[in-house]
Amino acid sequence: MLKKVLIVDDSPAQVKLMQGLLEPEGYQPVGVNDPRRVEEAIVNERPSLILLDVVMPERNGFQVCRELKSSSEFNSIPVILVTSKDSASDKYWGQQQGADGYVTKPFTRDDLLRAVRRFA
Repeated sequence: MLKKVLIVDDSPAQVKLMQGLLEPEGYQPVGVNDPRRVEEAIVNERPSLILLDVVMPERNGFQVCRELKSSSEFNSIPVILVTSKDSASDKYWGQQQGADGYVTKPFTRDDLLRAVRRFA
């Protein structure tokens, strides 16, 4: 069975890029461009892993991560933040929100696959 990966990013181009890197490796990537629809997508898709952008309108990735990790329904799903925010304080804050991993944009194919393989 293919491992399903939920990609949450407000940039359709970023979603397509990550889908293009994951599909040939045997993953089933599903993209969501609206951070307000994350929980709905999780219920419908049942992903093994979530790749989550931080800088998004309405609801940023830190908020989404914190809410998922404080929910008994969703807290067991690993969350990897995939973001251009690359300072040590950003990474620390992501960890404090419950993120299981952190990949900095721009990333290489190997960076992304290494992080995904740790959890999916």
